[in-house]
Amino acid sequence: MSKITWDSGTLLYPLPVVMVTCGTMEKPNIITIAWTGIINTSPARTYISIRRERFSHDIILENKEFTINLVSESLVYHADFCGVQSGRRINKFEYLNLTPGEGIKNKCPYIVESPLAMECKVFDVIPLGSHDMFLADIVQVIAEESLFNRKTHHFHIEKVSLVAYMHGGYYTVNKHLGKFGFSVKKRSK
Repeated sequence: MSKITWDSGTLLYPLPVVMVTCGTMEKPNIITIAWTGIINTSPARTYISIRRERFSHDIILENKEFTINLVSESLVYHADFCGVQSGRRINKFEYLNLTPGEGIKNKCPYIVESPLAMECKVFDVIPLGSHDMFLADIVQVIAEESLFNRKTHHFHIEKVSLVAYMHGGYYTVNKHLGKFGFSVKKRSK
């Protein structure tokens, strides 16, 4: 297979698409982020990376909290809008008819229409160049009750058509290919 090369670039795909809420119930904001992920299990920790000139950057820097809201296929238009419009000029919750849910451990709202929200408290900020990385503890998870099976205590996020970002486009991530460890699982006879 023939290959080509070039200098560094940000081509690690797919990336999760999330809408990050910040501010307060009275003055909320939403920013769309694709540079996020889990960085630790215990304690549960995550990060988001934001350009310093973005409106949400200073809000999160000051309040030391944000909420990550997962994006389902039904929210992809909203996510795109929140990524290209600034909260300096528009209340994105009102404009998009999204419902701000009152945070449990955060003062900032979560997005009620999102299937899952993670309230986060910032414990460190790392300047990286074009972006600052906000490292945070996940202090509360708020999920759609219909996705939780009370009998098995299993959360069925696979029932939601989540969205990923790849090279300028949005894609759903629905096709199940196997469970963790399936490559070494012993087959029953």
